[in-house]
Amino acid sequence: MAKLNVNGTLQEVDAEPDTPLLWVLREQLGLTGTKYGCGIAQCGACTVHIDGVATRSCVRPLSSIGANEKIVTIEGLSPNGSHPVQKAWAQLDVPQCGFCQCGMVMAAAALLREKPKPTDADIDAAMTNICRCGTYNRVRAAIKIAAQG
Repeated sequence: MAKLNVNGTLQEVDAEPDTPLLWVLREQLGLTGTKYGCGIAQCGACTVHIDGVATRSCVRPLSSIGANEKIVTIEGLSPNGSHPVQKAWAQLDVPQCGFCQCGMVMAAAALLREKPKPTDADIDAAMTNICRCGTYNRVRAAIKIAAQG
């Protein structure tokens, strides 16, 4: 049994130590907002925060998660979609298909936590998530709106 602090709640899970965090979140804890995209940490659909840092959960084995580390998924970002990034995403209708957007929101929220007024270069460096629909211009605009308030 492993103990994880997920969205502010201590959870006990029974999984092999090499099980990716993504599958523990989705299959054992029912937190399906975190998506499987590529399985090799390239696309970012699986992005969660671990101690505030945007982390690709598809390649993070359960055994590498410390008991004191705090994991936040899209479900835990805000109880009602009121996080500034979520509000900006809705305001600009950022998603098209939406599959990548939970990971995008998590990456953007981590960026704004680290750099509350990011430059275009900061956004380019932090937002490495892949969107097959090509919503990058709206993502950038939403990040700028979220940074304002």
